[in-house]
Amino acid sequence: MNKKPYLVGISGGSASGKTSFLKALREQFSNQELCMVSQDNYYKLAYEHQKDENGHTNFDLPDCVDLEAFAVDVEKLSKGETIQRHEYLFQHENQQGDLLTFKPAPIIICEGLFIFYHEKIFSQFDLKIFINAETELALKRRIARDVAERNISETFVLYQWNNHVVPSYQQYLQPFMAQSDMIINNNTHFGNSLNVVKAFLKEKI
Repeated sequence: MNKKPYLVGISGGSASGKTSFLKALREQFSNQELCMVSQDNYYKLAYEHQKDENGHTNFDLPDCVDLEAFAVDVEKLSKGETIQRHEYLFQHENQQGDLLTFKPAPIIICEGLFIFYHEKIFSQFDLKIFINAETELALKRRIARDVAERNISETFVLYQWNNHVVPSYQQYLQPFMAQSDMIINNNTHFGNSLNVVKAFLKEKI
């Protein structure tokens, strides 16, 4: 690759709709045009995570993620190198999933909760997008997702939300909203924002 890839960082709170937006954006580009890397595959194994005062693992802390490794891999991609990473399995936190391969492309999108918090990662981005949603709506989405997809009781989802998710958002995510280049309010739909981002990135290829 002769031209340096255009690096985009997309962050936002839990259940803000990042996954839906990213899936829709991914569909607008071929693999030769765009590479997408998720912070989720850099979570440390469960035994390395901190527990709260009630003995529950707190997954909503930057220390749960190997952000240094993420930063190194993003830099490699930006230099035209191919990287590999084992998929993180949320229901089997102490097991490694399939080995994933990420090839460099003109557009590289990095997504995750804490990618703006880590200065080494944050400083690499050419464009920073923050996806936002109203708190009550985000909580409803979180309950629906975790109960259905991760077999977590609604009671424990609420416990995690109040004790882990909200404090982490206020400390590690919300301060970076003002430093983002674009804020997408994903309360009803993101169609217009998606079209804007798509058109802008197409010009960078």
